[in-house]
Amino acid sequence: MMKKYLCLSFVCLSIFSCGGSEDSGNSIEKENTAPTIPVLLSPTNNKLCIDNLVNFQWDVAVDAEKNPISYQIQVAKDNQFLQIVKTSEGTANAQAISLEKGMAYYWRVKAIDSKNLASKYSSTYNFYTEGTGFSNHLPFSPELVFPASNAVLNTTSVTLKWNASDVDVNDILLYDVFFGTTNPPTQKLGENKTATTLVVDLEASKNYYWRVVVKDNKGGETMGQLWNFKTN
Repeated sequence: MMKKYLCLSFVCLSIFSCGGSEDSGNSIEKENTAPTIPVLLSPTNNKLCIDNLVNFQWDVAVDAEKNPISYQIQVAKDNQFLQIVKTSEGTANAQAISLEKGMAYYWRVKAIDSKNLASKYSSTYNFYTEGTGFSNHLPFSPELVFPASNAVLNTTSVTLKWNASDVDVNDILLYDVFFGTTNPPTQKLGENKTATTLVVDLEASKNYYWRVVVKDNKGGETMGQLWNFKTN
């Protein structure tokens, strides 16, 4: 009789043992989810004239499963990202990238977890890099050639002559000539002249005043001093 009880006990223990093993095999691993979409911080949208070494920054993304996160940043010359100039990945939520000067750019970022599951790209921001600056020297003040200051002329016309120069030797110089019997002269007889001479008619027994304004092709402008002569 005792032998039968022992056999039954052994069978029951075997059943419970097998059942426990079956339950542990049915445990379900938690599904991995993508990180949150990064929020762009800097440069701000529509930012104008920033340095061409651009410091990009965005918010830290969150991963529900606490997986390590890396980021991919894309910079392009169009908002469809067909002309991508830079794609870069890293674990930091900031990156410095050198770009061309005087250009419009678009950028976006996505987060990628260690199991290679990525968020959608962030919204797209645009900015403009500052163009290359240039320096321009103003032209030198015009120099009088003829007639000499305070000269007395006995003619009914005269050819006014002057010289001008510019440190920027490749600049194109133009001249405005003011001439008349008022002091200072307000009548402009020549405008945007390329020649350094101008023929003017004279009347007898008059005091004449004239000056030249020299301009370069980059917006530089210098007003010359007042010159005068008279006629008999």
